[in-house]
Amino acid sequence: MEHLKKETSSMVKVGEFYELNAGSDLEQSLHYNEDIAPTQVKERTWSLWNVAALWVGMAICVPSYTLGGVLTAYFGLSVPEALFAILLANIIVLVPLTLNAFPGTKFGIPFPVVLRSSFGMLGSNIPCLIRALVACGWFGIQTLFGGLAIHIVLSNLVPGWESLGGTGEVIGFFAFLVLNLYIVIKGAESIKLMETLAAPLLLAVGIGLMMWASPQVSYEALLTTPANRPEDASFWGYFFAGVTAMVGFWATLSLNIPDFSRYVRSQKDQIIGQTLGLPLTMFFFAALGVVMTAASPALVGETISDPVTLISKIDSPVWVVIAMIVIIIATLSTNTAANIVSPTNDFQNIAPKKINQTRGVLLTGLIGILLMSWELLKKLGWIESDVSVEAMYSGWLLGYSSLLGPIAGIMIVDYFVVRRQNYELAELYKTHGAYSGFNRHGLTAFFVPVALTVFSLVTGELSWFYQYGWFTGSFLGGLVYWLSTRTVPFSVAINQQAIETK
Repeated sequence: MEHLKKETSSMVKVGEFYELNAGSDLEQSLHYNEDIAPTQVKERTWSLWNVAALWVGMAICVPSYTLGGVLTAYFGLSVPEALFAILLANIIVLVPLTLNAFPGTKFGIPFPVVLRSSFGMLGSNIPCLIRALVACGWFGIQTLFGGLAIHIVLSNLVPGWESLGGTGEVIGFFAFLVLNLYIVIKGAESIKLMETLAAPLLLAVGIGLMMWASPQVSYEALLTTPANRPEDASFWGYFFAGVTAMVGFWATLSLNIPDFSRYVRSQKDQIIGQTLGLPLTMFFFAALGVVMTAASPALVGETISDPVTLISKIDSPVWVVIAMIVIIIATLSTNTAANIVSPTNDFQNIAPKKINQTRGVLLTGLIGILLMSWELLKKLGWIESDVSVEAMYSGWLLGYSSLLGPIAGIMIVDYFVVRRQNYELAELYKTHGAYSGFNRHGLTAFFVPVALTVFSLVTGELSWFYQYGWFTGSFLGGLVYWLSTRTVPFSVAINQQAIETK
């Protein structure tokens, strides 16, 4: 009943958490809609097992499978060094993941709204769009993998489908794209259900594949193969470059983890769930990729590092179809959570009154198609290009981590040091509220490390700053933000009289 709605919004404390009692003042705000509004405490139902399942579902995907090969081929590491780098990187990335999840769980707000505190209402669109563009690119890449798997399934089930070649893969791309978009449009509960059902299946299949391939592999030979780097080269330079790249693999989620933690029922659940779900899953699946690649000559007669291509060469249509369905589920569970949810919220942040969740999802899909258009046109035979998807995503690992690192550092310092874990919840949505406009502290702290990164790339000087981009960027971004805010201190105390309790 609209006429009974309060004019002024209020923040409601429920135990240790907060929710928003939205009044007519917020409903008229240009920066508020129901989809990016704080979740009510009763809506925060994800347990630690749901969080762990989310990470299992996201970590088991085709790019994770190839990470061991990326580190050995491009970063000059041996197999044991590569696997240790992956494990260490994912333990490290747990720090920003768990810390940046805190405001989402406490206040029920998504990533773009968290950014309004440190970058300002309008300024938050800059890091949001950087994050969104990266996600749309990954969405396109993962959809290519899923579309190829659908094409292989249909080639084994439908007579004559295989003859379609690249055209069949393009059809598979769009079929997989529609399936992804539908799940996210259905909402957070559909994602939660899919991830919870997919996680045990994916782990079981991974263990089964490891057991299947192991008899064809000499583990002693695999573990003692020398690294692909000059003999006189320093191990540490190559190793930390590899660790930085692997941290960059989940640098995106370390920012937008509030998009999921806003549904978690406690801080304990998000911390334990992420710790259980991420590092060991990434290590296991990367190890599976190394073992399967090593076993591929004995299994199919040639060395193949791509699991979709490897499985397609198995001489058993039944097993190919079953394996491809699992690949489709794995890619679907990764793509929906990691690559659609964030840009959907990010695009809404630009104009919440004009872009709701459904429109944000469709916009994500459209940009994903445009970013992969060159590859789709190649498959149709309409253009020729030497750019490979593998080279594209491998190159991104270092490149975009250098942009996202400063944002992570700024978010952590703002919430824990500057704001002392306090937000004026209603103000985060008001057109002319306390967080409106641009926050010069956040923008300065972001552009200083980005400028140094560009300087390093253009001049070749300070190459270490770019090479270790996520670490250098996050540390410098957080430091500059803290020093900048010291000159103009914020009011960090919550107005206790404005808080309702229940």
